[in-house]
Amino acid sequence: MSQTDIFGLHAVTSLLNRNPGRVRRLLIQQGRRDERLQTLLDKAEAQRIKVIEEPKAQLDQRAGGGRHQGVIAECEPIKALSEKALDVLLDNAGSAPLVLVLDGVTDPHNLGACLRTADAAGVAVVIAPKDKSAPLNATVAKVACGAAEVVPYIQVTNLARTLQSLQQRGIWITGTAGEAEASVYETDLTGPCALVMGAEGKGMRRLTRENCDQLINIPMAGEVSSLNVSVATGVCLFEAVRQRSR
Repeated sequence: MSQTDIFGLHAVTSLLNRNPGRVRRLLIQQGRRDERLQTLLDKAEAQRIKVIEEPKAQLDQRAGGGRHQGVIAECEPIKALSEKALDVLLDNAGSAPLVLVLDGVTDPHNLGACLRTADAAGVAVVIAPKDKSAPLNATVAKVACGAAEVVPYIQVTNLARTLQSLQQRGIWITGTAGEAEASVYETDLTGPCALVMGAEGKGMRRLTRENCDQLINIPMAGEVSSLNVSVATGVCLFEAVRQRSR
């Protein structure tokens, strides 16, 4: 039976707070007892989740070099939502939904960081293609710090078709590209908006770019030509948040 491991005090605590039904059991480090861990164990007891003590070396091996902080949650894997859920999510997202589209983000660390930022920015749904995208694995969950549990994440078969469907709902598709003439800071992001972030290094694919209503850039003052995709996502999403809060 498939499973995934989520490790680290913050990530496991977020999981117990938001979706304890996914947790099969907790593995904790033998001999470790402190206030933060005890609080987590109290939550597990309240949810009747089995707790097993294991040597630190065994937890180290299981975490694969990750910083587990003495606790690993063995749980049901996170699953992307079905494409059929998209319409329902958008119907419930209000008159000006903010959507994040990740076109080919393959690094789990970047996906986790993007989901964390999307949660903080109030994004209604994150959309990615099924092909050439990072899987929802333990690394994503760890980096997302609980956001992977709550942010609706949908993988679609045909991203270009999905963008066209968003346009039919009145959602403006805004792609990010270094060569774009308009800056994110001079672009109106207050209405129904889908921000499209391209893959690490390569940017958006051709069909994705062709289905954008407009392209924007992030002004760069230094020597580097572009930002990491998760950093760029944060810049763009929170510019949208800033504009929407005026």
